[in-house]
Amino acid sequence: MSNNVINQTSEVLMHFDLKLEDGSAADSTRVNNKPAKLVMGDGSLTPNFEACLLGLKEGEKKAFTLKAEDAFGQPNPDNIYYVDRSKFSHDEELKEGMIMGFAQPDGSELPGIIRSVAGDSVTVDFNHPLAGQTVIFDVEILAVKNNITVH
Repeated sequence: MSNNVINQTSEVLMHFDLKLEDGSAADSTRVNNKPAKLVMGDGSLTPNFEACLLGLKEGEKKAFTLKAEDAFGQPNPDNIYYVDRSKFSHDEELKEGMIMGFAQPDGSELPGIIRSVAGDSVTVDFNHPLAGQTVIFDVEILAVKNNITVH
């Protein structure tokens, strides 16, 4: 085991579990046994999640509790849209809690949660599914490479 410590430019291989305060799992790399690989500062984690990793060593395990503001933010009412039922295919069964991809003008897809279906109006929430939630970020650092040159 090396003494590699995570710094601002480290490449990190880690397993993580993201849990809600009630202990329910929101995301985990252990489910498919596929560790996450990231380079600090590459944007794959928010600055607050990255800050939790700084100073951790290879082989270390640690859990961090992040309030909603420090994790995925608070839900923004401007991210809730009322969409006419005709915008969905007729044979598509829409259920509350369903997550669907919505095509963006740039061709990317944005996930939205169906919050309600009332007559011809479908309420779609484009906030992050974990917005407003306190989360527990439980990490196991598998490998740390330092002195990575970023091109």
